[in-house]
Amino acid sequence: MAKPTEIEKQNLEAHVEICAVRYSNLETKLENLEHRMDKLEGHLVEIKNSLTSKVDGQNKQTVSIIVSIFGVILAGLIGFIGHALFK
Repeated sequence: MAKPTEIEKQNLEAHVEICAVRYSNLETKLENLEHRMDKLEGHLVEIKNSLTSKVDGQNKQTVSIIVSIFGVILAGLIGFIGHALFK
């Protein structure tokens, strides 16, 4: 917190004016901080969405591989059973 200057100690009007400037500067800094936090939040949402889509894509790929392997095993099993029955 800023300490009062000599002129503020002697003149109430000067103190009021200087405090108004200080509060204006604080308000500007808070607005800048809010803007930066909004941008940061936007970036975090983008990162989250990107990671979510990557995980979803990996899950789809994993399911596709498992279904393909299961299909190959099932086809081999059906072929083996068909060959054994009709021999």
